[in-house]
Amino acid sequence: MAKVGYARVSTEDQRLDLQLSALRKVCDRVVEDQGVSGSAKKRPGLMSVLRSLRPGDTLIVWRLDRLGRSIRDLIQIIEKLGRRKVEFVSLTENIDTASAGGRLVFHMLAAMAEFERCLIRERTCAGLEAARARGQRLGRRPSLNDDELRSAYNAVIVQGEDAHEVARRYRVHPRTLARHLERMR
Repeated sequence: MAKVGYARVSTEDQRLDLQLSALRKVCDRVVEDQGVSGSAKKRPGLMSVLRSLRPGDTLIVWRLDRLGRSIRDLIQIIEKLGRRKVEFVSLTENIDTASAGGRLVFHMLAAMAEFERCLIRERTCAGLEAARARGQRLGRRPSLNDDELRSAYNAVIVQGEDAHEVARRYRVHPRTLARHLERMR
């Protein structure tokens, strides 16, 4: 049951001293990422730590924001650790998922993140509905306008031209043309 620390700073100019000092007091080993943004998907130190952790181990960070930039990112990482039976500790925020209180704090953060996602979704849906009410067309612009559709329909259905040739002429995929023609029938 190893206690593994993870330290990170975003730029080469920043120093890890404070994090390393705190982590070395409680960890068996510490892995670091120097000059790597928290929003970066590829954090070599973090990836190696996550791969090395075994059931019963504990991942320890100095502060939550050292592990990830967003609540969603943090929650995903910590939930994955939990499924692998790996505990998590944040020294500054005093979160320890091995304790009931630490799990409570973590679940409150997760609930707030879910609440925030729901609010964003509600606002997005309300905005889309308001746009529809104003008569705005939503989504991608049609690949063919009404005149082009009538002309393509006439060429393929009435005159018997090859659909692939007509699709090429209008710079659309043959399946796109077929879908439009099917709707017109």
